[in-house]
Amino acid sequence: IRKEFDIPRRDDLKLRDYPTLGRVIDFVRESRPDLKPLPAAPAPAPVTTAAPAAPVAPAPGGSLDDADRMPRRVPVPMLRPDIRLCRPTGVTLDASSRVIVMSDSGGVGKALIERLQKRGVTVLALESSLSTDALDAQLAAWQADGPITGVYWLPALDAEPTLDDLTLESWRELNRQRVKNLYRTMRALYDGIQAAGTFLISATRLGGQHGYGESGAAAPLGGAVTGFTKAYKRERSAALVKAVDFEISRKTAAYAEALISETLFDPGVVEVGYQGDSRFTITLEIIPADRRTTHLPLNSSTVFVVTGAAGGITSAIVQDLAAASGGIFYLLDLVAAPHADDPLVTLFRQDREALKQRLIEEARASGEKLTPVQVDKRIAGIEREEAALRAVEAVSAAGGTPYYYSVDLRDGARVAAVVDEIRASYGRIDALIHAGGLEISRSLADKDPAQFDLVFDVKADGFFNLLRAAKGMPIAAAVVFSSVAGRFGNNGQTDYSAANDLLCKISSSFKAWRPETRGIAIDWTAWGGIGMATRGSIPKIMEMAGIEMLPPQSGIPTVRRELLHGGGELVVGGKLGVLVDEWDATGGLDVSQMPASLAVQTVKGAFVYSGWQMETTLDPQQQPFLFDHQIEGVPVLPGVMGTEIFAQAAALLAPGWRVAAVENEHFDSPFKFYRMEPQTLYLSAKLFPAAAGDLLAQVALHSRRKMVDGSVQEKAHFTARVRLTQREPEAQHIAFSAPEFPITPAQIYRRYFHGPAYQVMAGAFVGDGLAVAPLAQPLPADTHPADVPLRMLPRLIELAFQTAGIYEMQTAGRMALPLALEKVAVLATPAATEALFARVQVRPDGRFDVSVVDAGGTVYVALTGYQTVALPGEVTL
Repeated sequence: IRKEFDIPRRDDLKLRDYPTLGRVIDFVRESRPDLKPLPAAPAPAPVTTAAPAAPVAPAPGGSLDDADRMPRRVPVPMLRPDIRLCRPTGVTLDASSRVIVMSDSGGVGKALIERLQKRGVTVLALESSLSTDALDAQLAAWQADGPITGVYWLPALDAEPTLDDLTLESWRELNRQRVKNLYRTMRALYDGIQAAGTFLISATRLGGQHGYGESGAAAPLGGAVTGFTKAYKRERSAALVKAVDFEISRKTAAYAEALISETLFDPGVVEVGYQGDSRFTITLEIIPADRRTTHLPLNSSTVFVVTGAAGGITSAIVQDLAAASGGIFYLLDLVAAPHADDPLVTLFRQDREALKQRLIEEARASGEKLTPVQVDKRIAGIEREEAALRAVEAVSAAGGTPYYYSVDLRDGARVAAVVDEIRASYGRIDALIHAGGLEISRSLADKDPAQFDLVFDVKADGFFNLLRAAKGMPIAAAVVFSSVAGRFGNNGQTDYSAANDLLCKISSSFKAWRPETRGIAIDWTAWGGIGMATRGSIPKIMEMAGIEMLPPQSGIPTVRRELLHGGGELVVGGKLGVLVDEWDATGGLDVSQMPASLAVQTVKGAFVYSGWQMETTLDPQQQPFLFDHQIEGVPVLPGVMGTEIFAQAAALLAPGWRVAAVENEHFDSPFKFYRMEPQTLYLSAKLFPAAAGDLLAQVALHSRRKMVDGSVQEKAHFTARVRLTQREPEAQHIAFSAPEFPITPAQIYRRYFHGPAYQVMAGAFVGDGLAVAPLAQPLPADTHPADVPLRMLPRLIELAFQTAGIYEMQTAGRMALPLALEKVAVLATPAATEALFARVQVRPDGRFDVSVVDAGGTVYVALTGYQTVALPGEVTL
């Protein structure tokens, strides 16, 4: 605009001072008073009143299959590297630092202050009970004394009563202390906590995994703090911003030390938590809903309570649920009860532009001058009335029973009155759908307290009032409408993000607090084709950000699918674009500290959404396990070495843990080394907490090839899960007696393609559903260097594979390659000269279970569910 109107640059100009088109026009007029104004637009032609219209067509909802076409991403805890392996954040804590500490009441703040003061930090201490006015005054006084470099925010570490034990007043006070005072603090410090070296560290006690562990969120009000913190990071990306979660415990010194460590190290993560001795963050995994199980049948007796029922998206979802159930619907919204004969609603359904002209004409007739913004606001109100009417009509058309209530969700008494009517009539709620809410996108500096309170309270107080009113009443499922703003944070939406993440954490807390209620939290992306996000420049902004808008035919039936078959929190949307961009080039990992091995030569980083990324380059002219494993003259990575590489990679990422097993391994595509040239293996891994205190590493092996057109083709080859434990393996023994071995090695390797390093069979016996083979000894080295430590004893697994293959040749006349296995575990390491045997049993499903044993029946390798894929042609020994 400066260039277009030849306006000189001003160094004091701030974009946030020009949030509307009107302010931008004012800027031009103030800077160029010599410019002539444009001529006024011609007056619109008068319009006549239209006749009433029939109800609108049904919402563009699809089937459950349409819902499944969008990835169902579930937030899950993922292991982070030890803090000692992470890069510095660039923050210093020394005599040059002036840091605010808003303390908890349990002692963590006190311990933190002592440690900061020992470092020479000037600590500016606050108590969480401080009034809002006193907080504002204190912040202003401190800022007048000099710059503030960081904030520790700890009130969410305090214990919370259960929601059943709170009044609306105590609920509001706890949220004031935790998140509304945080809003006022960071708004006051907005221009100070923004650059590299400045920081905001908030702390919660959701359980150490941000409420995504098996027990759910322990102190769910911390969700508001986490949501605000994530949104602040979006607005002040150069600053260090973290939400650090802890377990419920009496620890103070350890938590204070962790907060300092998180301040100084790991710039790659915003959400981080501590459980036991491990650090976790929150990533996303695609987990489809289990449509084999139905949790809540939908029928004419199903009782629904829906807030925000006059929203366009919510109204469409009500239509979908009504058509599927014909149930009983209590529809709540601030909009007055709709009337089918409202002429403005009728005109809206016929012609939105005609409605606009009518509103302008009516205003002129009454002497009122409406601005375009005022006209759009009135149309938006009529649109909500139409959506409310549409929801009521849809329920009636489906044979259901609609009840509509005009309710301010912040009014606890009014909400309770509606719920009491439901209690008296039905005694239960089958599906509580809290979709009520609004958002006002505005940077924190421009978001005044009244706006913050409005956006936050409608969602947060509204859900609390519903749950409190329903105390003691069965609720089968509670669905909260959250947003990607709650999951990831979003620029200009600190209030919206805080409220949404609070709802998610309350939903998670049902596991312990209200276990009979299935909590469902849906983090919606922006919708396409319906709702406010379809207007103006928002679709273009989404496209530029790489965010795919949600098609209504997929979004609308998602609620129905989750009520029937789902649960928990999920992110609904296609491509997420900038929302899943990483905050640091290596994910916060100091890659120079990572050791190299045969399996992992280079670690590229530890990322929040793609996990650990690793590379290793193998040369078939150097490694015997490749040179001696050629198919039609092309070296191919043996499946057993894929298993070994996975185990080594997982163990590298979790020091101190033992590889218990490799599970659910799939050999989807052979990894070939064309022209006997070295190839790079690209490995990825995510480590998740599992039952019994174990870890599960989800690992994958890919190749990348540069194509003629310059593009890079990435191909998946092997995938598996590696189970890591800190327990010792249990010894296993089976009854075993070695048979005679009439099939000779010469017969075997006349058919097999393996070279000396992989000629592991010294013979074979094939019987009824059984095959046995002894291990050939001695064997030449299979790795270079020869003394590389191996975790999974790959040639013993190869003995199992080849023995199963001989069984198939002998009984079915086919050559087969590895396809998948359910589990393989190394239970003990044999002596180098120990006589070993593979004992293969065929299962009824055609898969193989294999034990590699010594002559006395001690099991060294246990393999279950081995599956093969046959090559073309008939092959016999």
